[in-house]
Amino acid sequence: MADTTNTVTDLADLQDLGAASNGGDDAGEATVNTPRVSTMPLREQIIDAQGRAYATGRRKDAVARVWIKPGSGKVVVNGREQESYFARPTLRLVINQPFQVAEREGQYDVIATVKGGGLSGQAGAVKHGISQALTKYEPALRAAVKAAGFLTRDSRTVERKKYGRAKARRSFQFSKR
Repeated sequence: MADTTNTVTDLADLQDLGAASNGGDDAGEATVNTPRVSTMPLREQIIDAQGRAYATGRRKDAVARVWIKPGSGKVVVNGREQESYFARPTLRLVINQPFQVAEREGQYDVIATVKGGGLSGQAGAVKHGISQALTKYEPALRAAVKAAGFLTRDSRTVERKKYGRAKARRSFQFSKR
């Protein structure tokens, strides 16, 4: 009878243990023992009575409230179409990044209300909100969206103006006389 208890004291024992569990054959192929992964996501799907996922996104001074639901890919920001609200193509590109990373372009409708900040901050806030809402609607996408860095709130804000300075860091012009 083989000993069923395995104690590991260093990495060499761990390698021996892996070879023993593979049947002990080292025929030139490196086999990797992967733990059994359940298909159940670690988090639950969070949707409201209308079948939408809600999240709040923030960037600079902008705050976006975002709802997503399955649809044709229409994005409405403050009651206006995405093309009319964010006229610059780079801002529209920023908003669609979470869908591209998750490979879900054109599958969700987005309704967002944004307040505060400028257009760039608002686009970043909508992107953050879409990313959060997407992971609430499809928890399996969390790993891909998080790896892209879209779930982390970008905390950089404008530095405040200091007393005795023209701006945050700029001094007043020096005058010799």
